Amino acid sequence: MNFDVVLDHLYLVLMASLFATIIGLVLGVIVYMFKKVRPLILQIIDIIQTIPALAILGILMIFFGGNSTTVIIGLVFYSLLPIVRNTYVGLEGIDPSIKEAAKGMGMTKMQRLFMVELGLAFPMIFTGIRIAVVTSIGTAVFGAFIGGGGLGSTINRAILIQDISTLMWATASLMVMAIIFDYGMGFLEKRFKARV
Repeated sequence: MNFDVVLDHLYLVLMASLFATIIGLVLGVIVYMFKKVRPLILQIIDIIQTIPALAILGILMIFFGGNSTTVIIGLVFYSLLPIVRNTYVGLEGIDPSIKEAAKGMGMTKMQRLFMVELGLAFPMIFTGIRIAVVTSIGTAVFGAFIGGGGLGSTINRAILIQDISTLMWATASLMVMAIIFDYGMGFLEKRFKARV
């Protein structure tokens, strides 16, 4: 059993989650602050979500080749929806009286966003990040079809040669990884919500 592939898989997921969080937060804030572009951005992200993972990876492979970079970019696309939507919903759901109080204190729009609103919306934003990370663990398996590495390659090879023990080990590794991230981030999520 080679644990390097588990680390490989974790690398793909964590790198994709990092970039998806940064891009998702920026897009979520843009959707919240600029009503004119809101429907367009949300619609594009919804459409991306409907495209099969293999199709997106196949298109990306034309431009970036068959490697881990392509898998990471594909995972970023798939991770955007929950982060963008939760950022927008979290910011939009803040009590208007709090926003008015901050405005009454003389804060600018950007000061209110960074000093008040993002902090209050963070538990909801973190929920979106949690969904994106846990989903990416399973979706990253498709990276095997374009030479992206990770546990997908091990699973694919085990199926081809009918190596049941390796297949079970790889599948169990995916499940354990997903459970650890889900419960770990779920615990943090409850702590964040308790503080707000």
